[in-house]
This record gives sequence, C-alpha cells and structure tokens, in this order.
Amino acid sequence: MSCMVKICGINSEDALMAAMSAGADALGYVFFPPSPRHISLKGAKTLTERVPNSILKVGLFVEAGDEALENAIEAGNLDVIQLHGKESPERVAAVKERFGLKVMKAISVSTHEDIESAKANYDGACDFLLFDAKPPKDSVLPGGNAVSFDWTLLTGQNFKSNWMLAGGLDPDNVAEAVRISGAPWVDVSSGVERSKGVKDARKIANFIKAAKGY
Repeated sequence: MSCMVKICGINSEDALMAAMSAGADALGYVFFPPSPRHISLKGAKTLTERVPNSILKVGLFVEAGDEALENAIEAGNLDVIQLHGKESPERVAAVKERFGLKVMKAISVSTHEDIESAKANYDGACDFLLFDAKPPKDSVLPGGNAVSFDWTLLTGQNFKSNWMLAGGLDPDNVAEAVRISGAPWVDVSSGVERSKGVKDARKIANFIKAAKGY
C-alpha cells in the first residue's frame, strides 16, 4: 500500500520545509481570504520559489475570477488549479483551456449519488477529482473542516481522471482510509495542524509515513 500525498494549506516556511523534507508529492496554497490558511500573492511567491519541479504546486480557489487566477498562477508558478467551490463543468473546461494547466475539481461527498454526479459531470473533464466531505452547515470554508465521509463509497470505483481523497484525514486514520477507498492520492490540511492554519512538522511526517506505508 502506497499513495501520493498532497499537503494543503502551506503558508509558512516551517510548513513548507516540513512537507518537503517528509516527502510530500504536492503542496497546496490557499488563495481564499476567509480561510485561516490563506496566503498572499507575495507569500506564495516567496515560498514556491523554493519548491523543486518534482513537487506539484497547487493553488486552491473558491469561485475565483480569471484575473485572480492569473495573478496567483504567476505569483506561485502554479502547476495545478484546484477549484473548490461550486464551479460548473463549463467553468472547469474554460479554466483549463484559458490557462493551459492541470485542473482539479473538488467534489463534496455524503452519499453514493454525489460520486455518480461527479462521474457524470466532471470525470474526464478535469485532471484530478478531489473527493472531500461536505462541510458543516455553519462553516464558511469548503474544506479543511476535519470532517470525513464514508470511504466505502469509493471502494472499487474507477475514474477517467486521477483522484484524491480528502476530509478528516490524519496520521492515525490515513492508512485505513487508503486501504478502504483505494485512493491513489490523499490530501490533508487540518489533520496535520497544531492549531488552525499552523502546521505541525511531526504530524506531517507521520501522515506521509502512514500514507505511503513506510
């Protein structure tokens, strides 16, 4: 058992170095001001300049316009655009065509119907599907809420797009989550933090070790 790991919500040099030294395959930068993990364009530029080409740089956006996307792509030298709002399949296609980068679409999951809807509307149209738990009703954040969903909904599923599992993952449950879901990628944010928006180096290392089966 082994899979690829994305550490999301990188917003400090300490978090960046911890994730890279532990063997992260992708790093996520949140361009969404309401999030405690939000990073400025200047901050993204400073941090991503240190990331080798072997690690994917992913920008997370929530229903952002083209200008905001363009500014962040340039500042962070991004490889992947993660659309984490209610973007339509048409918007996904337009973003992919305009910017020529890989596009990831986050899918909020609570039932089997959510998986089937993703297959019908987004599978194959984007490079990555990211299956995340539906946020609590009182949350303004689309992700990073430390909430999980039933991983068996993904057991035995096949997709045209590559895909990631997110939502409530942490060093203690990620190995089981990968075993049950068969996820080729996992994505974590709050599960490797000591407080909201502040990453914990030991948790990052333990998460990646567990996910990859070291």
